[in-house]
Amino acid sequence: MIKLVDLEKFYAHGVSKTFVLRRVSFEVQEGEFVSIMGPSGAGKSTVLHILGMYDSDWSGEFYFLDQPIHKLDKKKRAEFNKKYVGFVFQSYHLLDNLTVYENLEIPLSYRDVKKSQRESIVCDVLDRFQIVGKKDLFPNQLSGGQQQLVAVARAVIANPKVILADEPTGNLHSSQGEEIMELFKKLNSEGTTIIQVTHSERNASYGSRIINLRDGWVVND
Repeated sequence: MIKLVDLEKFYAHGVSKTFVLRRVSFEVQEGEFVSIMGPSGAGKSTVLHILGMYDSDWSGEFYFLDQPIHKLDKKKRAEFNKKYVGFVFQSYHLLDNLTVYENLEIPLSYRDVKKSQRESIVCDVLDRFQIVGKKDLFPNQLSGGQQQLVAVARAVIANPKVILADEPTGNLHSSQGEEIMELFKKLNSEGTTIIQVTHSERNASYGSRIINLRDGWVVND
């Protein structure tokens, strides 16, 4: 489903370069639950943002569903992102001026889902995530755990092929974090591919495979 070949990224400082990623190569099969681990500055989040097609300043080969992403222009990559990728950010990234309902509706509007269908899908997801009572609230009226629950709901609402999660429980206390990880486990058992970046061995244990990065290199897979 996903294949990276010799992925590299660096920042130039005059004539010198600081590498963030060095010859990163790995594959992820459909239905896997993969954790990317490593110390701070190892390049974990950078890999995730490249997989999510938010970062286009890199070299190497990146295949997604057999499409060579490295050969696509910015517009095509954005289309792939909207169609196939759900992203869960550590700091939630909910839109403060929109209600929970409106935050959930946005990914569907990107995909040209009709308004009547959008209503039905959003109601189903509110029910599934047990947040019906929160639908008219704004993000600042929710706890951190509730905001992350909404962020996960938003990531899955359009049935993405893959969910990418960047430290999804980083800002939550342990019971909230466990709730989010159980949710990921359930989504994965239903067929969604999940790739998470985490510092937590416990969170990584929910998945089936760990890729370790250090100083931009894959040191263990």
